[in-house]
Amino acid sequence: MEITDLTPAERRVWRAFPLDESVDFREGADDDPESGGSWGPERTIRAEVLRALLLDGPTRDGEVAGLKLIGARITGELRLKYGAVEHAVRLRSCHFERTPQLYGARLRVLVLSRSVLPGLTAGALHTEGVLRMTECRTTGPVRLAGAQIAGGLFLDGARLGTPDTRCEEPLLQLNHAVIGADVQAKRLVAHGQLRLNEATVAGQVNLDDSALHAPGGIALHAENLSVGNDLHAMRLRAQGHVNLSGARMPRHLNLAYARLSHPGGQALRASSCVIGELWFREAAPVEGDVNLRRSQIDLLHIRPEVWPDRVKIDGLSYRSLAPHLPAEERLPLLEREVEGYLPASYEQLTTAYRAAGDEAAARTVQLAKLRRHRRTLPRYARVWGHLQDVTVGYGFRPLRAAGWLSALLLTGAVAFALHHPRPLKSGEAPDFNPVFYTLDLLLPIIGFGQESAFAPRGGYQWLSYLLIVTGWILATTTAAGISRSLSRQ
Repeated sequence: MEITDLTPAERRVWRAFPLDESVDFREGADDDPESGGSWGPERTIRAEVLRALLLDGPTRDGEVAGLKLIGARITGELRLKYGAVEHAVRLRSCHFERTPQLYGARLRVLVLSRSVLPGLTAGALHTEGVLRMTECRTTGPVRLAGAQIAGGLFLDGARLGTPDTRCEEPLLQLNHAVIGADVQAKRLVAHGQLRLNEATVAGQVNLDDSALHAPGGIALHAENLSVGNDLHAMRLRAQGHVNLSGARMPRHLNLAYARLSHPGGQALRASSCVIGELWFREAAPVEGDVNLRRSQIDLLHIRPEVWPDRVKIDGLSYRSLAPHLPAEERLPLLEREVEGYLPASYEQLTTAYRAAGDEAAARTVQLAKLRRHRRTLPRYARVWGHLQDVTVGYGFRPLRAAGWLSALLLTGAVAFALHHPRPLKSGEAPDFNPVFYTLDLLLPIIGFGQESAFAPRGGYQWLSYLLIVTGWILATTTAAGISRSLSRQ
């Protein structure tokens, strides 16, 4: 392309390119590229001119060429498909009439900050540095599937899609992408799906203060996402399904102060994940199901009121819970399991309390587990469970047996003190002692010689039978409870 074929505005860009000088067409710092469609020829650049510059533009010895353009209206289609560009590309606050086509291109750096675009097609893109789309606005999808970005990806303050238009494909496509540093997307607003399936991010993903609007659909699809450090999503507002199944993040998944909403479906699916710490500190109650099946988490920081009415936690393992709360506040969660009674969930909660040194809470969880199991049995099989529960709390309440024994001992001693049973052999019987006589009836193993020497009549005979039966029940349930305790040790 000859310089004689260029407009005055294009000549400015052409002359600045060899020196990597900036060309700023803005009339003021507050120029809004949203209205760039009305900009006149004095700030209009054809895409074919930019393409000619980037692929075969003039250079000067001793200078590093580069494209640095601000506040321009770019007409036509910028086609760099499979092209190799040896210069930095910086197109800030520009208005693109058509979607740039950068599929398979190789670039040093690409900066589109504060620009307005119909979309971006850059699948399999390679950059040696960053891809910066800070505060960009697009009406269509940003296609970066399979991209390899050696530096970071910056989407802070970007707005993808519009509330009135539903995009048929994900608005941000980073599936199978490899990011050599961070994905920074603070304050991102997306009216559609973000897709990060199989993506690898060496640093962190930051979605703090972002808003994902996909009511009834998928807001974030990040199956098998691999993050080197953290996924920050503090104060995230997500309307739609958030899918992190199979994700790996060795440090934090931080959803503090977040608001997840997908009524009638799964608000969060983080099954089969490996996460260092999962934080829901001060988060709003989740609207929709939560699925954490088979995930491995070191620290789970969540208050009971954040959990929804339906959860899926089969196979979930965690080392500790925060904040530390009484077992009675954590147990209702296990009742919300969609699959019903899961013994392993109770064992996991018990393990967490024991790791925290709260043995009393661990016993409470085990007692709740046995009571829950009892509800799964046929009616006839629940009787023995009720007896163990009432008498010794399945072995977790041993003092309860002592209380029953004391009450029965007092009842029998008073009753038999008021009405002595007759001796079986007059003159041979020892002196009657109502306390030891009652103990003889209650304790099936120990004998004080009273029971065999005296025989009550009438109602007192029935009382003696009741004491004998109750004594055997207490002894059997206590032995069962002790055996259960020893087996747990």
